[in-house]
Amino acid sequence: MDVTLEKTGELEGRLIVKIEKADYADRVKKELKEIGNTRQIPGFRKGHVDMAQLQKRFGKQVKASVLNDIASDAALKYIDDNKLDILGQPIPADSNEMDLDKEEYEFTYELGFAPELNMVFDQTVTLPFYNIEVTEQMIDDQDKDLRNRAGEQVPAQEYAERALVKGSIMQLDENGNVKENGIQVNDGILAPFLFKSKEEAAKFEGTKVGDKVVFDAFATCDGNEAEIASMLHIDRDKIEEARGNFEINIAEFVVHTPAELGQEFYDKVFGADTIHNEEEYRKRLSEIIAQGLQPNSRQLFTRNAEDYLMETYGAPMQLPMAFLRKFMLRTNTELKEDAVDEALNQSVPGIKWEIIENKAAELLNVKVTEDDVKAFARMVAIDQLNQYGMGHMADQMADYFAENLLKDKEQHRRIVRQTFNGNLMSAIHNAVKLDEKTVSLDEFRTIVAALNNASGAEVAAEEAPEA
Repeated sequence: MDVTLEKTGELEGRLIVKIEKADYADRVKKELKEIGNTRQIPGFRKGHVDMAQLQKRFGKQVKASVLNDIASDAALKYIDDNKLDILGQPIPADSNEMDLDKEEYEFTYELGFAPELNMVFDQTVTLPFYNIEVTEQMIDDQDKDLRNRAGEQVPAQEYAERALVKGSIMQLDENGNVKENGIQVNDGILAPFLFKSKEEAAKFEGTKVGDKVVFDAFATCDGNEAEIASMLHIDRDKIEEARGNFEINIAEFVVHTPAELGQEFYDKVFGADTIHNEEEYRKRLSEIIAQGLQPNSRQLFTRNAEDYLMETYGAPMQLPMAFLRKFMLRTNTELKEDAVDEALNQSVPGIKWEIIENKAAELLNVKVTEDDVKAFARMVAIDQLNQYGMGHMADQMADYFAENLLKDKEQHRRIVRQTFNGNLMSAIHNAVKLDEKTVSLDEFRTIVAALNNASGAEVAAEEAPEA
């Protein structure tokens, strides 16, 4: 057997596989024997069919299959052994029906080659990296959030911001009197700070224990059935009976008191003997905020890096268009001849990017291990748990959620892809020279908006990053 490569163009070529009888005869005979031993052939006992009969009945079919397999395997082995950087797969050249009475055969496969890019990732390449400035307001907001989380619910005699109101709730009739056989709740709880109606919430301002407040249950929540049913302790099928005013006789206010700064608070939030004073505390908050903003910075870096790579290597890149056209027609049976050119043109940017990222990954020795995938899946799981309001359980449940994510084939494929992208961008980030700039949150948003407007596509961090 002989395999030779002929270049037919700058990025196209063909492999010619020549096969002699000695390359296929033994394999054909072996497969014929296998048929004789395993198939039930009319007129013969299984395993007792002579070779002449097998050759007569199945010889040409088996020979054709063996020849195609040998030729295909030889072509792929040649590509692998010679490290040919091809696009797609070899395409068998058009040929007439095989003459199975011959002893020597020639198979031709068309190839499309990926272009040489001569990529460079070193300190001669400079890419921007934007850090978002941590402001005193961000630190104050983070401080308020942490102190609220560590705070306590305490009873109070007067209404305060975000207070819960406890008391008995009575339904009123159209004259403002307690309705006979109306809805009554002895242990009612209202949260005016969550009311949809500001007017209804304002009724509780300045109130004290013992005061009575008339409110419209429907107005507090825009008629949300679930909220009304929960508020008045009634079934949903009785919601219509709850229209009109109610009166709550205030028995108690429950006010959330934020934690006070001090060693007890520092130890509770950061661990024992980690933070010792307010200066250290605010410095630690600044570090936490900066760390939380880094994903936005890295996502913007990814966009800038991708733009640089496409402009530098994608724009001048030449592709074997004739080969790609044939490949697209062969692999997409639903694609019509008159639609292939448009489909190919739409695919060109994606093809170029795939070539770029594969060559970049090879140059930077980027790989994805199973541990990388598990770690990324864990981050996804933690993010989802936080979105579900289960952040306090994230560390304990993250491994379980990540494992379930990876059991789903589509999720697994997506996470592997995202892990690869992350590893590639981290490698580029570490290899090139960074033009680091610290910008305000508003300036960062402006940079993102300008990229979006220039490309007509959304980029990472289109939402305002939060501290």
